[in-house]
Parts: sequence; structure tokens; C-alpha cells
Amino acid sequence: MTASPPESHSADSLRPRIRGTMNGRAMLVDFVLLKLYIRSDLKALIIQILGVVNTPALDLRPTARQPIDFAPAAVPRRARLWCNRKRHGSNTDPLLQLSEVNSVSELDSATWNRLAGDSPFLRHEFLSALEQTGCVGAGTAWQPNHLLAFDDNRALLGALPLYIKNDSRGEFVFDWGWAHAYEQAGLAYYPKLVCAVPFTPVTGQRLLIAADASFGATASALLVAARALGERIGASSLHVLFPTDSEQRFMSEAGLHRRKGYQFHWTNQNYDSFEAFLESFTSAKRKKVRRERRRIAEAGVRFEHLRGDELSDSDWDAVFEFYSRTFLRRGRPPYLNRAFFAQVCRTMPENLVVILARYGADPIAAAICFRSGEALFGRYWGSLADFHSLHFEACYYQGIDYCISQGLQRFEPGTQGEHKISRGFVPTPTWSSHWLSDSQFDGALRELLQREQLHVDAYMHELASHLPYRQSDDRPHQI
Repeated sequence: MTASPPESHSADSLRPRIRGTMNGRAMLVDFVLLKLYIRSDLKALIIQILGVVNTPALDLRPTARQPIDFAPAAVPRRARLWCNRKRHGSNTDPLLQLSEVNSVSELDSATWNRLAGDSPFLRHEFLSALEQTGCVGAGTAWQPNHLLAFDDNRALLGALPLYIKNDSRGEFVFDWGWAHAYEQAGLAYYPKLVCAVPFTPVTGQRLLIAADASFGATASALLVAARALGERIGASSLHVLFPTDSEQRFMSEAGLHRRKGYQFHWTNQNYDSFEAFLESFTSAKRKKVRRERRRIAEAGVRFEHLRGDELSDSDWDAVFEFYSRTFLRRGRPPYLNRAFFAQVCRTMPENLVVILARYGADPIAAAICFRSGEALFGRYWGSLADFHSLHFEACYYQGIDYCISQGLQRFEPGTQGEHKISRGFVPTPTWSSHWLSDSQFDGALRELLQREQLHVDAYMHELASHLPYRQSDDRPHQI
């Protein structure tokens, strides 16, 4: 089903309709379809964007992949093939040496963590736990192939946490339609290269560059090295998931195509209590939240905020059972195993926060979170009990309480969930950057993502109109 192209992309023509209240999941206008109509000579690709446009057929006859002129001993000068470094780097190129490792364990933790910043997910302890406990690596769809940039004294200047992928699970930036289009064209979409933290849709640095290194030169060298690796192994594409805003702008200039998404985040406006936070709501929304919290309190459910090493082994066994049940209900095994949680409890307990719900002495539900110096990240949830509003309390209200008490500035409770809006979480942009080795597909993707962003922008503005904050509250809640 297609629609005639509108004469102009007005706000009204792009505004999605949200049925009724925000209680049910509001659905975006059918997002975007990439569909191939293939004849025997593979001539035609038609990008169909429902409700927006029909585009003319593009010539998609496969072309031979062009090798990249890439020499590891002189990467920065070759980097100019893919990135205009005049705006980002110095005029003098340092001599960079590029190498690959199949595990961060091949580097000592202090060396890696010097690049990782404050993010718990980029720390050597987190990434090595994924590798050493078998969550990624042999037998999984995530094969580590991290890229490193050294100076001539073997000092680490930059790194790209990179994985060779043979499916698209655990990424949270969905490209199944792209894979299907490749398949219909008789091309292989897998393997592909993914720069990301496995199973973790959290914005953070992806181009890990030392503070004393040239960002432009080092980042360009790593991107060219990733592209050369892709050519060598026959990868279809490179995907950088959840980079920072400045990184995605840098990569856009380097020739990657940006893709916009959204999540729902809470920002601490220097609240001294949860009630002070609620005072910024309209009366009706404030009463709703209080009612939900009162139901849990009156049911006798109590909560503890625990560091990773403050739970007993039996408590951790229960928490892992809750977490596993959430996945098994959806017919798939959990991403992380019990050994992973045991290891991060030993190696980075200060970054692991478990919001544990008890009924009497028994644990009945848990929200597993990680924290940095300024933010709390809700990652996983599970329960054995069925109390009204238990999910909202454990995953949202307790996290806000924790942030206020700890002085954290931001709470990111995870992906999806328009129901978060009425509880004070604001639509917030997320980004990813993409490059396809087939030039015809890459050009089609650029156009696709530009039009997809029209929908995302319109949807985010529509969602913002449902925020619970008073109009007289001039603090920066709106997107």
C-alpha cells in the first residue's frame, strides 16, 4: 500500500495520530519500508515510504567492490579518502599504528579505561566480563574484533569497540528490513561490522580517543581501518550504534549516514525529594502517580537500593531468575548469564545498582541498573509477583528516588515505552551511523534515512505534547 506524495512536508501532513490516551502503546505511522522489486537482471529498487512518497526506481545492478587504499603504517593520510580532516585534525599527521584484538583482555584495564571515560558500559571490566563469561565471542553472534590506534611509542591513542555480527539481535537499532532487501537482491547482508556495546542501547562514546591525541586524525584512522576490515572479510556494512551527538556529526561528515531514534529520559532539576518533582506536574497527573505509589505501599511491598556486592548469593539467584523470566516469556534466552553478573559484582560493584522489591522477607521483583558519576541506566527487570503498578514503581519511581538521593542528573530507563511520558520521562533523540559497502544500496539508504527522520521528528513533537508538566513550569522538560 502506498500513498500519493504530498505537495509539501507540512507539520500536519507528518503528524502521527495517537489513539485515545497514552495508556496503550501509541504506534508511529508505519515507519519505513525498504522493498525490492527484482527482475532477473536485478535492475530496479523502489524505496517505499508508507504515507509519504513513491520514489522512482533506482539502478541497483551489483557493482564490484572497490578496494580501499589503506596502509596501517600511514593511516592518517589514507584517512583523507573518507573524511575531511581539515576541520577536525591538525596539519601534522602523527604516525599511527593500527592493530586488531579479539578481546579487551589483551590490554590491561588501566590502559583501556583511560579511553573509556565515565561510562560503566565501556569499562574494561564490563566488556571483558561479556567476553570471559561467553555472552559474546565463540558460539554467539557477537565476535569481538576491536581496533586500536597506537603512536610510535606504542601508547594507546584510540580504540573502536567493534564486533563482527551474523545477525541483528541485541542491537536495538533495527535493520532487519535492510537485511531482507539484500537477500532479495541476491546479496549477503551478513557478516556486518557493528561498533557498539552489546545488548546496551545507551548513548556514549564509540570513538574512544585519548585526551592528548588528535581526535580528527585518530578517529578518521579508526574508521578507515574498520572499512578496510569490512572489505577484507566481505562485510556488507558498518554500523555505529548510540554514539554521542558530536560523534554522529563527525561521522556524517566522514560519509556515514545518520539515523535518528528516540528514548525517554528523566532529568534532575535539582529536586530535593520525589514530592518536589511531582510538584512540577499538573494536578491530574500528580494524583495518578501518587495513587500508583500508594497501591504498592499499601500492599506491603518494600524496596532496597543495593550495590552489586551488597546482595547475597541467594538474592542474586532470585534476581537472575526474575531477569531470565522476562526473556523466556518472549520465547528467547536472556542475553546475559549468571556468571556475567557474578563477575561484574566482583570487578565493578560500585557501578551496579539493584532495586530489589521484597514482600515480607522474600524478593519478588528487581530492576537491574548501572550507574556512572552523573546518570542511572535502567537495563533489566523481572518479577515473580503481580502487584498493581509494581513495574512502574520498581523501574521508574524508585530510580527517580535513587537519582534524587544520590545527586545524579539523569535517569535513562531503557528503550521504548510511551507509558513513560505520563511519568515524567521526556522524548530524547538517539543516533546511529551507517555505511553500506554497495554504493547503490548506500545511496538508497541515505535517502531512506532522511525521510525516516521526518517521521521521527514529527512523532517526538507529538509525544512531547503529552508530557505531564504544568505549562507554567518553564524548566527545560520539553525536547
